[in-house]
Amino acid sequence: MLMIRAIVRPEKTTEVMQSLLDAGYPALTKVEVAGRGKQRGLKLGEVIYDELPKEMIMTVIPDADKEFVTRAILDSARTGKGSFGDGKIFISPVDEVYTVSSGVKET
Repeated sequence: MLMIRAIVRPEKTTEVMQSLLDAGYPALTKVEVAGRGKQRGLKLGEVIYDELPKEMIMTVIPDADKEFVTRAILDSARTGKGSFGDGKIFISPVDEVYTVSSGVKET
């Protein structure tokens, strides 16, 4: 299994979540986050916004579905402006998963 963490613009969150639902991946966790990328924030006039609001969507998927789910996120999260700040996707292995209510280890 793999965990996908997608950091996206807040205005794209609903579209990404719908894309995952349509692709057959309804289970996810969404968290409001703030941060900066290579552009190191945003400067508007004399005001510097060091951290920008983003949302992180996390989901766990089978290894075989990595390319499909990644493409669904990329296609729905991209603004098409060709600018920085659309986000990042991080993929990492998941060693074990347990259901809290039952204590059962998932396979």
